[in-house]
Amino acid sequence: MDDKSIANMAVLAGEIMLRSGAETYRVEDTIKHILDTAGTAETESLVMLTGIIVTIDRPGQEAVTVMRRVHDRGTNMHRIVEVNEISRKYCAGDLSAEETWEKLKKIKGKQYTVWMYNLVTILVPAGFAPLFGGGLREILAAGGAGIVLAVLMTIGKRVKTGAFILNILCAAGIAVAAVFLKLWNPLLNMDTVIISGIMPLVPGVAITNAIRDTLRGDYISGGARALEAFVTAAAVAIGVGAGMALTTVFWQGGGL
Repeated sequence: MDDKSIANMAVLAGEIMLRSGAETYRVEDTIKHILDTAGTAETESLVMLTGIIVTIDRPGQEAVTVMRRVHDRGTNMHRIVEVNEISRKYCAGDLSAEETWEKLKKIKGKQYTVWMYNLVTILVPAGFAPLFGGGLREILAAGGAGIVLAVLMTIGKRVKTGAFILNILCAAGIAVAAVFLKLWNPLLNMDTVIISGIMPLVPGVAITNAIRDTLRGDYISGGARALEAFVTAAAVAIGVGAGMALTTVFWQGGGL
């Protein structure tokens, strides 16, 4: 395999890890190990939250540089583990370059179906409700809020809504659903339902990775992750506040 193919394979592995929520230093380490199989002493990789740049430079030859823009990010630990295992087998010689490329391409595809994602989106709020002191009615109501969240997220992704706007709309939908459920059942703890409903939107992994990247000296990626987590949290807070404010105005105006 030539240098260009090795660089593309390293970038593909890094892209999958970065999109799955891996720390910057972990992505750079994996890319570096794959690049070193080119048998040259000059290999470099630069990983940021929104992009990857790798270079292979052989003495007497023109350097090979590959850059990849990373647009969307999430959390998928299973994919990170798979890429780690595949890259280690390749570097150890247990997998050929062609086999490694095919396995990485399979990982990049969708791992779960839309209905499975939606099912988990419904179950997560229902599972968090008892942790926040909710009873059976709060668990069922949180599941109902999860249905609203799943519908809004599915529609938003299909129309390619921006992450900030989508988080606002999803959080607002959860708040509106919680208010209406409260009107239907006055004994319902609305705060528990809202808090449980927004848990799938909370950027917990992003905050953790921001701290880890910063402590390891990756200040650009650490700062970017921290800013991303802050923007996400702000969008959720704005959405919840807007949803509750709109239903309150509608209620006081005689609509309810």
